[in-house]
Amino acid sequence: MTSRDDLTLANRLADAAGEAIRPFFRARYDLEFKADKSPVTEADKAAEAAIRAILEKERPDDGIIGEEYGATREDAERVWILDPIDGTKSFVAGRPIFGTLIALTQAGWPTIGIIDQPIARERWAGMAGRPTTFNGAPVRTRACRDLDEAILASTAPQLFPGCTGEHFSLLAGQCRDTLWGGDCYNYGLVASGHVDIVVEAGLKLHDLAALVPVVEGAGGRMCDWAGEPLTADSDGQVIAVGDPARLDDILEALAQGHDGHHR
Repeated sequence: MTSRDDLTLANRLADAAGEAIRPFFRARYDLEFKADKSPVTEADKAAEAAIRAILEKERPDDGIIGEEYGATREDAERVWILDPIDGTKSFVAGRPIFGTLIALTQAGWPTIGIIDQPIARERWAGMAGRPTTFNGAPVRTRACRDLDEAILASTAPQLFPGCTGEHFSLLAGQCRDTLWGGDCYNYGLVASGHVDIVVEAGLKLHDLAALVPVVEGAGGRMCDWAGEPLTADSDGQVIAVGDPARLDDILEALAQGHDGHHR
């Protein structure tokens, strides 16, 4: 089972990642590019290595899946999912809106999630069955009476494959404002009641696992574009909404011109 000790450990992992990342921010460092052209820095690697060292010592039976160093014991009942720097492009450009993502999944379901911004020292922590906290104080999503009052956020228009970008545009046309950039930081802003909706496509497990406990523990909802819960098997199409009453409106907008199949 997931316990308060696990949440304490998750916070220690975020502390260790932050210590590894801060010396590299707006500094000179080596930059590599993966096959998909996404950047990876020394800071990504140092942060994940710092987290893994603690987990190997303190939770030797748990699995680990990390963006930089792959999977260890991934068939374990409990698996830690790590993205040391979610938003590497922002990090490289000196924008402090990236974050370290740490999740604990139990039988494929996210039960603990941390979104940590190590430069601003802002941390959202979520755990199933407990209210989400921001720097230790409980936070709540805000009510949104209609889509035309909503602030919608997403990372980048080019991340919507095929016709998914058109569906996003139909939704954006019904919202008050659309903000670009922000990666995981946007989901923390949903939890704190500053942003109403985040919609994205192409997310991987390490991008989304930590977000679910944070958003849902603050009163929001997360699901895929078909309204189904997010698990290790999800296809990467993600909706986060602060006011669950708006979810049907969002699903309807995204489904316009669609035959109802969101896969």
